Amino acid sequence: MSIEVSGQVIKLLPEQSGQSQRGPWKKQDMIIETNEQYPKKIAITCWGEKVDEIQQLNPGTAVKVAINIESREYNERWYTDIKAWKIETLSNPPADNTNTGSFNSINDDAPTDQVFTSDETEGDLPF
Repeated sequence: MSIEVSGQVIKLLPEQSGQSQRGPWKKQDMIIETNEQYPKKIAITCWGEKVDEIQQLNPGTAVKVAINIESREYNERWYTDIKAWKIETLSNPPADNTNTGSFNSINDDAPTDQVFTSDETEGDLPF
């Protein structure tokens, strides 16, 4: 699954590194805030040479990040990773990404006029 997310870099978290059986590794998380009506903050993990790319970014930089989302189970608990595989710096902040579709578009075939019988109008209404 690949998704693109646009927003502004809010913060770069400290770099983490270590040694595995396959050799040395490094990773770093960046926090971006989306440009929507209700902005969301997203922690995105960068591995390997992507760490060098994000260290060039400053807070407030507009970016478009291609991410993969993956969940895995460990000891009957689920963990979700959001990993960047492509990072683009944008010259202008992206426009609002709100959905312009109709809220009722799912139920366009639903009847609009309903008839209630006397049994349905009585009941727990206070008036």
